[in-house]
Amino acid sequence: MFLPRFLWRTHATAAAYAAARRSPFAVRALHASPALRTIDMAKVDTTHRLAELRKLMKERNVDVYMVPSEDSHQSEYIAPCDARREYISGFTGSAGYAVITHDKAALSTDGRYFNQAAKQLDGNWELLKQGIHDVPTIQEWTADQAEGGRIVGVDPSVVTAADARKLAEKIRKKGGEYRAVDENLVDLVWGDKRPARPSENVIVQPEMYSGKSFADKIEELRKELDKKKSLGFVVSMLDEIAWLFNLRGNDIPYNPVFFSYAVVTPSTVTLYVDDSKLPEAVKKHLGDKVTIRPYEAIFEDVTALSREAFAASDKNDAQKKFLTSNRASWALNKALGGDEKVEEARSPVGDAKAVKNEVELEGMRQCHIRDGAALSEYFAWLEDQLINKKATLDEVDGVDKLEEIRKKHENFMGLSFDTISSTGPNAAVIHYKPEKGECSVIDPKAIYLCDSGAQYRDGTTDTTRTLHFTEPTEMERKAYTLVLKGNIALERVKFPKGTTGFALDALARQFLWAEGLDYRHGTGHGVGSFLNVHEGPIGIGTRVQYSEVSLAVGNVISDEPGYYEDGKFGIRIENMVMVREVETKHKFGDKPYLGFEHVTMTPHCRNLVDLSLLTEDEKKFIDEYHKEVYEKTSKYFDKDSLTLEWLKRETAPY
Repeated sequence: MFLPRFLWRTHATAAAYAAARRSPFAVRALHASPALRTIDMAKVDTTHRLAELRKLMKERNVDVYMVPSEDSHQSEYIAPCDARREYISGFTGSAGYAVITHDKAALSTDGRYFNQAAKQLDGNWELLKQGIHDVPTIQEWTADQAEGGRIVGVDPSVVTAADARKLAEKIRKKGGEYRAVDENLVDLVWGDKRPARPSENVIVQPEMYSGKSFADKIEELRKELDKKKSLGFVVSMLDEIAWLFNLRGNDIPYNPVFFSYAVVTPSTVTLYVDDSKLPEAVKKHLGDKVTIRPYEAIFEDVTALSREAFAASDKNDAQKKFLTSNRASWALNKALGGDEKVEEARSPVGDAKAVKNEVELEGMRQCHIRDGAALSEYFAWLEDQLINKKATLDEVDGVDKLEEIRKKHENFMGLSFDTISSTGPNAAVIHYKPEKGECSVIDPKAIYLCDSGAQYRDGTTDTTRTLHFTEPTEMERKAYTLVLKGNIALERVKFPKGTTGFALDALARQFLWAEGLDYRHGTGHGVGSFLNVHEGPIGIGTRVQYSEVSLAVGNVISDEPGYYEDGKFGIRIENMVMVREVETKHKFGDKPYLGFEHVTMTPHCRNLVDLSLLTEDEKKFIDEYHKEVYEKTSKYFDKDSLTLEWLKRETAPY
């Protein structure tokens, strides 16, 4: 899973850390400078920042100001320069929404971050816990503040047009007004202390890894536009642009993307990106069929494009509109001429990207073998250090060792998110990030949870394993085994084509539910191919969007149930699986039936399994999986007897 970005003590430190550790292109040592580990997790006094923001609000006649987490591309994970909600509130989780009035401030976040937000928010803030009974949503809270004709403002570039419409209606019903404020007021408060926008070089993702030329992808997109009778598609999501043009970037930590927009019409292709980021190899790759324009020119250009297109349209074109993703910004919608000239839809590029071709699927298989070997080597080393050598290691020591091991493997480009290395009670913090000097020493007598992943040129990995090195409690064993049963049940299911991840979610929770237990996160997320570790539009969980998109052959998705007891321990087991067609005795309704192929290749923890809770069929399944893990990864340990013996023990039949 991907983690929240924590507040840097200085922006210079943030930039150095990002360059040194988070780059998917440059694997550099961090240990030369201890300052790179200096991260402040204390509460930030936001009094002065809020006072400055409120002063600007009064000057612009704004009574309520909204600060979402996302950037102008609706990125889930953002560059430091776009961490506006983090800056104004002091809360560093990846999900949250801040709203400020002249005398109040509220922050809303989900169950993953309740504990973290409670610790990080100072006395200026009210915490709204999403999903808790009688707690208003941030939209409801905002609308309530707008009563009596108050004006609610927002930077239109950081909210979607769809969200803006819905909220505007709520606010109107309360007697208020929702208004676009083109200057971002938090940026003005931040001033010259705001980090600079990254400007890293772009690289080509060759066809030997992408499996398809970008020219073919453009033509397939144009066919979709023709079906929809669209004048053109404005691509605003960064991972979609990277995938569409077979390019990768380094502008957002852990996500190999670059700041850009693209416009594809029936006759033109324009990429909006800073020219300085494009080496000659990239320009040669794009050729003369792609026009390069400055990143900042997008809004002016699409306004002119829209005016020109509609001025030249005839009766046959009267119904044609420009197509944007339903996650495109309100600012982009306004620049194109508003709802009358724009059709919003789930992005055809996002849909195509989520269905991996055979080259990408094989890349996923191969990179997970190498990554699984790295994880096994790490777990064997960690157990030996803690049990045999009686070493004292903290959670960050574990993070560093695992990265050191991964670096040895072919095609390694960097991590895919901040590694969760958590012992005992810290494992119960779903999105935990250890920091040197503040983290815990790994306790061999407690649960250890490691959720980690890497970017490889041929794929992206994300694996969670929970271990115990001595004697687990009865409850720890029971909880682990119930989670394992859910993981297996989901992986083994067969389902008709057209089934959604929303429909499958209960399979992973059923054994926990039977005991009155559950977990507060999704069960699965899509994963990119050397792209974002969280990739839409598919997922497995209770979010409404997971009921809208059915799973398809070629999807790569995680299977990661868990269980957490605050202050005690946490358990999560995460395998990456790929959707494939399967054989069934019957085919009701003449529909194809689908299932999953696992690609994660590292063992489960024998020490935490309560065999009495497993069926013979489940034991057989685990044995077959462990046999495969051993066969595919043991070759990496010909000269490593420690890991080889550990692997033999952990993959031995039950």
